[in-house]
Amino acid sequence: MATGMGRGRRIAAEAALLAAVGAFMGAIGPYDTDGLPTGPRFLYWLICIIGGGVIGIAIDELAGRRLAPLWWRLLAVSILMTPGVTLLVDATGHWLGGHPLSLAHWLHNLGHVFVISLPVMTVRALAWRRPRREVETVTLVAPPLPEAEAAFRRRLSAKRRTARLIAIEAHDHYLRVHTGEGVELLTMRFADAMAELAQAHGHRLHRSWWAAADAIEAIRWRRGGAGEARLAGGLTAPVSRAQAPALKAAGWF
Repeated sequence: MATGMGRGRRIAAEAALLAAVGAFMGAIGPYDTDGLPTGPRFLYWLICIIGGGVIGIAIDELAGRRLAPLWWRLLAVSILMTPGVTLLVDATGHWLGGHPLSLAHWLHNLGHVFVISLPVMTVRALAWRRPRREVETVTLVAPPLPEAEAAFRRRLSAKRRTARLIAIEAHDHYLRVHTGEGVELLTMRFADAMAELAQAHGHRLHRSWWAAADAIEAIRWRRGGAGEARLAGGLTAPVSRAQAPALKAAGWF
């Protein structure tokens, strides 16, 4: 039902557009049609423009949609419709103005019809052309969940407990915790820290490095097979091949 109503509105709009063009041509009376009386002149142009437009639309719907870009399509449709529209123009001119029907007259009118067909089809195409949609893709990194880091943060000093957590670096039996308020050393196993941060929004980069997801700025691979991550605060951390699948799934490369 909605499709039928939409098609009906499209047809009505197409007819109104062609009628407006026909009325404009009737008002200015080009190609010596200004010698016709007002009524027949307007009728002549309405028949030619609306009838010619129907022919052009039919050709465009059948064949024109296969062509791209738009300007080649308009040119091809205008060329294809010109012979048939010229027959309509000659027949209408003969009926309303007594113009002769002959091959020579038809050939003479081909150029005139093409000159009108091309702008008419262009106006129609531009009227229905949809604006280009520009889709911007934004990668959103969710902030760390406070409860996921709460147990680990309680191990930090008051100064750094609420600071931005950037990375954790393992050194023998202690950890070097990089935060937005500087570095703090903790006596703790790296495995225990990873267990406490299992639900936090971060990534294991290496057997001795973990980084918060929002602190990773870039990851690149070196020729030797290993990689490195650029972190907030000017830090650089190694990235092992073993962690590549998880980082790839997170969209880092």
